[in-house]
Parts: sequence; C-alpha cells; structure tokens
Amino acid sequence: MNPLQGPFFWGFLLVFGLVMYLVVPRSRNEGGFFRGHNDEGRPASGWMLMMSIFISWIFAKSVTNAANLGATYGIVGGLAYATYWLSIPVAGLVIHRMRTRQGATGLIPFLIDRYGRGAALAFSFAILIRLFNEVWSNTSVVGGYYGDSGSGAFIASALLFTAAVLFYSLKGGLRSSLFSDVIQAVVFMLFLVVVLVYVLPAQPPRELLAQGRFSLATGGDLVLVALLQSLSYPFHDPVLTDRGFITPEKTMLRAFIVAGLLGFVAIFAFSLVGVQARLQGMAPSANVPAAVARGLGFAGYFAMIVVMVTSAGSTLDSTFTSLSKLVARELPLLAGRMPSPKAMTIGSLTMVGFALLGNLPMIAGASILKATTISGTMVIGLAPIFIFSGRVRRSPASFHLAFWTGIVLGFMDALGLVPQAWAIGSGKFGLLLGTNFYGLLLCTAGFFLPLMLPGRRAGQAGVVA
Repeated sequence: MNPLQGPFFWGFLLVFGLVMYLVVPRSRNEGGFFRGHNDEGRPASGWMLMMSIFISWIFAKSVTNAANLGATYGIVGGLAYATYWLSIPVAGLVIHRMRTRQGATGLIPFLIDRYGRGAALAFSFAILIRLFNEVWSNTSVVGGYYGDSGSGAFIASALLFTAAVLFYSLKGGLRSSLFSDVIQAVVFMLFLVVVLVYVLPAQPPRELLAQGRFSLATGGDLVLVALLQSLSYPFHDPVLTDRGFITPEKTMLRAFIVAGLLGFVAIFAFSLVGVQARLQGMAPSANVPAAVARGLGFAGYFAMIVVMVTSAGSTLDSTFTSLSKLVARELPLLAGRMPSPKAMTIGSLTMVGFALLGNLPMIAGASILKATTISGTMVIGLAPIFIFSGRVRRSPASFHLAFWTGIVLGFMDALGLVPQAWAIGSGKFGLLLGTNFYGLLLCTAGFFLPLMLPGRRAGQAGVVA
C-alpha cells in the first residue's frame, strides 16, 4: 500500500464509526436494547430481519476463509464454505417449530424448561466461548489490511475498529445493530460487486468454474463436514438464534430461508477471489483476499477494505448485543432470579468488558481459522438436542449425554487424539469428516438412550406421543 494512502484508510475507520453512531437509533427501553423494538414497541420488519441475518452471518473471517479455500481447492473449496449457510434455514425451521408447537420464547428458557438448569448453564458457557471468539477473529481480519499479524499497525487498527463498533453499539443495543445491519448489507453487496469486477475479468468464467474437482481428496470431504455441522452449528450462535425470537413466527421463517440462500450465493461468489488467485499461481496463505487486494491499486484495495469492515462490523455489533442479552437477561434465569432493573446498564458494561478481553487473542496473534474449526465439532451434540426436542417431555440426561459427547470429541480432535481409523477418505479433512459423522451418531444415540430406559417416570423423560 502506498504510504500516502495510509491516512485515508485510517480515517475511514474513524468515519465508519462516526457515521454509524449518527444514523443508528437510540434505544430508550429494554424492548429496543434487547429485542430490537422501536419506541412504539413494534418488532423489526421481515425485510430488516432478513438483511440483518444475512450480513451478520457474513463474518469477515468467513469471507476470508472462503477465499482461502477457493485458492486451495478451486470452486469445491468455495462450495464447502458456502454450505455452512444452509445452517440458517435449518435454524429457522427448528426455531419455528419450537415457538409454534412448544411455546419457546428463547433458547435459554427453553433449555431450562426441557432439560434443566444444568443443561442451560453448560450451553451458556459454550456460547460465551463462541461470542468471545467472534470478537478477536473479526478484528484480526480488519487488522490484516493495515499490517502484518502482531505488528503495531495490525493491533492499533484492530483496536480502533473495535472502538468504532462499540461506540455505536452502546447507543441502541439490538435496535441499533438491526438498523446498522441494513446499511452494512447494502454497502457490502455494492462493494462486493466492485471487488469481483476488479478481480474476475482476468479469466473467462468457464476457467474459474473449471478449477477444482469434487472428490473426498480434493475438498469434497469438507463439503460433507459442512453439511453435517449445519445440523448443529447454528444453535450455538446467539447472533443468529436471538433473531429467531423477535418477530412473528412466519416472518422469522421467511427471513431465515431467504437470508440463508443469499448468504450461500455471496460466500460462493467471494470464494472466486481465491479461485482467481489460484489461477494466477498465488500461493495459498492465511489471508488470500488481503494478498489479492494489495495488487488491485488504490480503488480496489479500498473496496476490499470496505467489504471486510462492513462484514466484520455487522458481526461485531451483533456479538456485543448478544453478549449483553446473555449476561444481563438470561444468566440471571439460571440462578432462578428475574433480570435486574438495571439490565441495560449491565448489558452496556458487558459490551465494554468483552471489547477489551475479547481482543487479547488477537494481540497474541491467534489464527482466525481456530475460531471456527474447533467449535464446529465441539457442538455436534446440539443437533439431536434441538432437532429432536419435540420428542422429549423432560430429560436432562439426554442433553448431557449428547452435549458432552460432542465436547469430548471436539477436544480430542483439537489435541489430535481421534484415531486415524475414523477417517473417511484420504483428504485433508477426512479425519474431521469421520469425527463429525461418527460423533453425530454417538451424540444422537446418547440423546435417545435415557428415553429407552425402563421405569422412567412421566414428566421426567419420555417420548412424546
């Protein structure tokens, strides 16, 4: 990057935070801060919800990973990462059933009612880790456009970006997040088109789409991993699931389905940046989009930064609002207490605390890929817990056998303790595929085991007729 461009790009981060603060509405009550309602108490529209889900799940680390996989495996890599966006319709369908047939008002109250407080506590711990990872992994992506990992420019830009997002998130909580998401979604799509126009015309479309071969050894195993994880992955992301309870059921379901399809298309399209880099002989790296952007000139580089800042900003502000709701409104339920009258203040302080603590891994130089690959396997036990919840009256044992089986397998995978005999295929992700396939079977068996034991009293465990 030309040194003369430096002040312009740093100024963009300041302008981004200031503009967002000026345009987002202020929440004057808890309905706006935690549920996204306007001052008259009306919920967000279906169009606003759809745009918010779409851009909130276009994580900066996700578009980076999609391009990286495109550079490694061609279009198969892009397809693999885009497949994760099928998680959104899955979540929408399950939450719709939970709300219409089981009267659920949120995941934490639902878990307390169906599986007990211990289950809700374990689940809350898992999503706290998830949200903690969302902070540093997204600020790290933005920092990568200002300097190498660990450098002063990298850390300073990531912290400045965090402060800019925190600045406007404190103003309105979820209401400001929903409002800013619409703006960021439009800006993201416009500049995504600009980036693709800069990058893709160098090769005919047929050459791009011919890159890669679908087999277990060339990225197909990761496609299957994504399909398996899409059954569980969305439920440990409150950025997504919180939005499943703030509008009428049918409105929510339509928004989830459309947002999932749009996200699939957007992620696959951005992966073509990596496919183009592959065609040009660029070596795969931890941040292919940043490497590509450096060769695009001033306008192309700026367009890429806008794409990353808008996608990271939408995820980060949603992360802050989900953290505030979890700590201020849902954790008290685990102790059998009602939320404090000062819940908005507690939520705001939670945002500030996680803005500081959540960036420690970024400062330490942690890899952004670790924020996704480890957690995806650890939560495979959530699939039977939510998908088959309609078949259970009340069974804490079902939750714990499914949930902790997944957690143990996730740690075994992270520590390299899963036996190689579990691998399916010879590809790089063959062992991950086997771990998720056999692990999902084990978690499902664990979930149903207590329901098949004789002598269970009605109301504690059993299959609903």
